[in-house]
Amino acid sequence: MDVSPTLWVLTIVGLAALIAVDFLIGRKPHEVSVKEAGIWTAVWIALAGLFGLGLFLHAGGRPAGEFFAGFITEKSLSVDNLFVFVLIMAKFAVPTKYQQRVLLIGVLIALVLRAVFIAAGAAIIASFSWVFYLFGAFLVWTAWKLVQEARAEEHDEEYEENRLLRAAERRFGVADRYHGTSLWIRENGKRVMTPMLVVMLAIGTTDVLFALDSIPAIFGLTQDPYIVFTANAFALMGLRQLYFLIGGLLKRLVHLSYGLSVILGFIGVKLVLHALHESGVHVPEISIPVSLGVICAVLVVTTVTSLMASRKQAGREEVQEGSRRTPEDHVDV
Repeated sequence: MDVSPTLWVLTIVGLAALIAVDFLIGRKPHEVSVKEAGIWTAVWIALAGLFGLGLFLHAGGRPAGEFFAGFITEKSLSVDNLFVFVLIMAKFAVPTKYQQRVLLIGVLIALVLRAVFIAAGAAIIASFSWVFYLFGAFLVWTAWKLVQEARAEEHDEEYEENRLLRAAERRFGVADRYHGTSLWIRENGKRVMTPMLVVMLAIGTTDVLFALDSIPAIFGLTQDPYIVFTANAFALMGLRQLYFLIGGLLKRLVHLSYGLSVILGFIGVKLVLHALHESGVHVPEISIPVSLGVICAVLVVTTVTSLMASRKQAGREEVQEGSRRTPEDHVDV
């Protein structure tokens, strides 16, 4: 897809305008209701759909298909990010009314960092075609690791700060409490960070770790930097509302890791086949419609089986709770 510098500028300006509107709407600290989160989640998904439709009308079916496949993949992978975001919020005891501000700035930081990753990935792919083998092998390895962790039920219940965050805290110091939405305050004559800034940095920098598998995954669906960037942007910008919408449902998605492992493994195989094809080996390549169908089918099956398993587990817990009650618990007063 041939993208002119003008289109790049217009796209970035348009995305910046959407972010500005989102910021102005949520500038006043408040607790986000499920209704508000649901409405804005639908708005962001609709905007992504309109953008994909625009690609279809002006560039054809292939770019549009690549965008939707990339958007759905990035969106599903971002749901896994929400588990860590919940831990970060708990770690720093973020007041409920400030959480939406934290997520807005944190996701903005993540978007900027991902743009750097995407630019680097596009440059590497343009110069070294063998990198597809590396990306494919990495995705297959990541898929296997996800399966192993899911089978072992290894879920960290506490967030550990990364080195960059610890270095910033040592360098500038951190206030002992929140000061509204302020990011910096003066304490004993010294300018120090507030916990608000620390948690924003935690959200933004932690996303970089997730980008290590999500960026290669989307490059497995399209090598167009414009589509890679816009798919990531639309997936990330609706993440804040998605956090409040399905925050209480995250623990019920017990099969999410299995679904994500299937998607990453599938894209890894697709990348290897593409690399072999580019090297002159006659192997079948997986088309975008097939990729989109597989991704959607895996997510639907994963969601359905997760909810069924969670319901059965809840039923077993109720039965066990009932069996532990003593006869005195049932005596009528």
